[in-house]
Amino acid sequence: MTKEWLGGTTIFAEMSALAVRTGAINLGQGFPDTDGPEEIREAAVRALRDGRGNQYPPGPGVPELRAAITDHQRLRYGLTYDPDTEVLVTAGATEAIAAALLALVEPGDEVIALEPYYDSYAACIGMAGGTRVPVTLRPHDGAYHLDPDELRAAVTDRTRLILLNTPHNPTGTVLGREHLAAVAELAVERDLLVVTDEVYEHLVFEGEHVPIASLPGMRERTLTISSAGKTFSFTGWKVGWVTGTPELVTAVRSAKQFLTYVASGPFQYAIAEALRLPDSYFEGLRADLRPKRDVLSAGLTAAGFEVYRPAGTYFVTTDIRPLGESDGFAFCRALPERCGVVAIPNAVFYDHRDRGAPFVRFAFCKRTDVLAEAAARLKTLA
Repeated sequence: MTKEWLGGTTIFAEMSALAVRTGAINLGQGFPDTDGPEEIREAAVRALRDGRGNQYPPGPGVPELRAAITDHQRLRYGLTYDPDTEVLVTAGATEAIAAALLALVEPGDEVIALEPYYDSYAACIGMAGGTRVPVTLRPHDGAYHLDPDELRAAVTDRTRLILLNTPHNPTGTVLGREHLAAVAELAVERDLLVVTDEVYEHLVFEGEHVPIASLPGMRERTLTISSAGKTFSFTGWKVGWVTGTPELVTAVRSAKQFLTYVASGPFQYAIAEALRLPDSYFEGLRADLRPKRDVLSAGLTAAGFEVYRPAGTYFVTTDIRPLGESDGFAFCRALPERCGVVAIPNAVFYDHRDRGAPFVRFAFCKRTDVLAEAAARLKTLA
């Protein structure tokens, strides 16, 4: 088992430090540059002042939040969960992924992950002693696509689970019902677990978000992960959650109790209120991000990049080869000095680094004036 996930700093830390040192616009790390709803921030203040969550909250999460999570899943997706036995609150989705893989993967088990994948996936599979098996999403016709036949061919007798991510970071792909049905059919046929990262569930601009747990035969074999950070623009609060059967959630809780134990007490009460915001909030979130996506995409196109316009998330993936470049690492490390913008090389999200070498990711969860300025700076590359 390789240990490439040990030691050093992540590319996000490196590029954010480069942004600070050069004064560049940071479109690398995916955090908003404005806070979420004032009423939710005030809900956290009320919880602090009222003494709710200032001491250790319950291990599974505060009851108010667990109830809000189950209501959210039921009202939006028709998925019914017991708040007492089928919900676990975590320190963000990152801890949820770590605890799920530590709980469910034994040394030698194979875990299929869609490549490119969020960098913590590789680290968590490695810490669990598993072997990751990447199935590559491939770009064509302006978007990234999953090949169900390639996914099926990746399954062996050692495959334990499929680690799914939709809407997908970094490509912005939203897996449709047809592709999800193929994943579900394979999981049922081969008796596989599915761990699905759905943190961008409310950031879909084309198509719809379909939880794979809602498909036939999948509720009993799926752990669904989401979080509040991306939806409510409070990424520093680190409030995530897991939903699934009592057996799966109990297994994850057994691992999670030795990670953070509990976290984010007062913020849990605030996110319970956030999940009950009216539909207009979620519609407004998309309505705010969609034109930002278009501003940045247009600016990148004008600068000479090939742009893969995302159907979801708040990231745009680009191909740098039309600019005469082919090494995303070198390009991103030079970009702050060349034009004052920071991006992330997609190769860090690949096992097959050569497949990701010419692709670069930009985040558009920033103010419109910041994106317009970044687009103007990037045009100097043309």
